[in-house]
Amino acid sequence: MPKRILQGVVVSDKNDKTVVVRVERRFAHPLLQKTVRRSKKYKAHDENNQYKTGDVVSIQECAPISKDKCWTVIAAHA
Repeated sequence: MPKRILQGVVVSDKNDKTVVVRVERRFAHPLLQKTVRRSKKYKAHDENNQYKTGDVVSIQECAPISKDKCWTVIAAHA
C-alpha cells in the first residue's frame, strides 16, 4: 500500500528533531455546498532540525517513531 503524502505549513519547531505541520483540507459542505476549510496538526520527524516555522513542507507516512509521531518531512517547497 502506498504511503500517504501531505503538504502543509510548519507551525512549531521547538521540539528536538520534530516539527509540527498544519495540513489544511478544503471540501464542499454536504448540505450548504459552501467551501469549508478544516485543518489538522501532525508531528513529523526532522532529523537535522533544518525546517523552521512558516516553511511549506511535504510529509510522508512512516512507521511510528514515537508515541504520536509517524510522519517524516521529505521536502520543502518555495
